[in-house]
Amino acid sequence: MSQKIVPNIWFDRNAGEAGEFYAGILPGASAHVSATYPDDVADWQADFAGEALTVDLDVDGYLLTLINAGSEFRPNPSVSFMLNFDPLRFDGDRDAARSSLDAVWAALADGGTVRMELDEYPFSPRYGWVEDRYGVNWQLILTSPEGESRPFLIPQLTFTEAVDGKAREAAVFYASLFPDAGVGYLAVHPPQSTGAEPGTIMFGEFRLADQWFSMMDGGPDHDFAFDCGVSLEVRVADQDELDHYWDALTAVPEAEVCGWLADKYGLSWQIVPENMGELMERPGAYAKMMEMKKLIIDDF
Repeated sequence: MSQKIVPNIWFDRNAGEAGEFYAGILPGASAHVSATYPDDVADWQADFAGEALTVDLDVDGYLLTLINAGSEFRPNPSVSFMLNFDPLRFDGDRDAARSSLDAVWAALADGGTVRMELDEYPFSPRYGWVEDRYGVNWQLILTSPEGESRPFLIPQLTFTEAVDGKAREAAVFYASLFPDAGVGYLAVHPPQSTGAEPGTIMFGEFRLADQWFSMMDGGPDHDFAFDCGVSLEVRVADQDELDHYWDALTAVPEAEVCGWLADKYGLSWQIVPENMGELMERPGAYAKMMEMKKLIIDDF
């Protein structure tokens, strides 16, 4: 089954460079330009005419799309990417898994910002959280081969500020919209917790369209929240399916533009047809898209 939900990450004119960087350091990764700006863009986008618009990054079979745009947005820790270094992926060799984790960590930390030091923690013998040179946040963890298998890459949503405490509610809501979905393991902050509201989510998992996500309540006092720096692109078969996700998710009218929306938690989504590449090859398609809020397939 093809990947239905594709995280999109916003870059400031350097998505191509970033794609090459990630392809060079992440196990089983490759990158290629998947779309370019047309030559007849609006005046305010003139510098991008003919340049890369999106770069597809394949990480061990998981697709991320890097958006080549301007400085309007930047990724932040509200959406990070878990990298699960399972010894079973290294023929059961725990030392090889750890060495691979350490090598990726060193590359991501170079020019970046360490948010949690790479160290031993109660939940893992090797874990760290780093924001790389492009502002993308990664959590690297050495997992147990005895545990339940998880994909190498899993997006994590961190609910902060006004939506702190909403992680469980959001996971249930999202799971109600997608096929092959459900809420999995949940760990909550205990009554004696300090720095977090007891009962809020310390770590949780959920599936949407048979894809794993994780989530946590991050607290009300952070200086970051969901925005367009990272969005979730949902690929749909037809207008009816597009309408289904759009109508269920959109909650901020001023955020509706070119197929983008923000939901009631502030998380950004893009609801786009599976054949978007084909649609964009039609005469005047880019200009038509720029005039739309919800995408209308027949209007391309």
